[in-house]
Amino acid sequence: MKNELRFNQIAFYVDMTLCTGCKACMIACKDKNDLDVGVNWRRVVEYTGGEWVKQGHAWRQDIFSHYFSVSCNHCNTPICVESCPTTALCKDKNGIVSLDRDKCIGCRYCEWGCPYGAPQYDEKNNLMTKCDFCSDYLEEGRDPACVAACPTRALHFGEFEELKKKLNGTVSPAPLPRYELTDPALIIKPHRNARPVGFKGGKISNPEEVRWNPKIGLW
Repeated sequence: MKNELRFNQIAFYVDMTLCTGCKACMIACKDKNDLDVGVNWRRVVEYTGGEWVKQGHAWRQDIFSHYFSVSCNHCNTPICVESCPTTALCKDKNGIVSLDRDKCIGCRYCEWGCPYGAPQYDEKNNLMTKCDFCSDYLEEGRDPACVAACPTRALHFGEFEELKKKLNGTVSPAPLPRYELTDPALIIKPHRNARPVGFKGGKISNPEEVRWNPKIGLW
């Protein structure tokens, strides 16, 4: 029996201090949604940076590397919804940004507009695809596939305002875009080596997996 979803704004919580980069969340999402090669609704970002600097006869280093998991953030002001010319994308009463494939024409405007790379193109069907927060699982009282699969419990979900009250965190560590762009329903507990948004001294080490594309401004 399905339950009626009751969220003002559903959100993800990511604890970067617990994420080991195992990609179990990514695999669970692909398996649950039967995603084709190259389409990854949830991605695990490896962010690295720092350097060695010689000081006299000694060397000093500030090398860092850490992971965090990211998917669609079901933003409060989603650029993807604003960019869609056919109203295929909409934000429902629970705050979930969902895609109506019957209305989608595969124009990819949503993909180009989203700063998180959440909407992803299905080449076989010439349509866009995206995370729907496992709304079918939620209606059955189950956790989203990515949350259930995380072995270190780095991923959580819940009501956005309640998560903000219970859990400390930020929303825009580097290399994520500025929070103000879309007002994402995302809370992140930063890694001890996390850099602030706008930091230019690091890089994404697995761009092919996270769909990072400097030509269209993603991260």
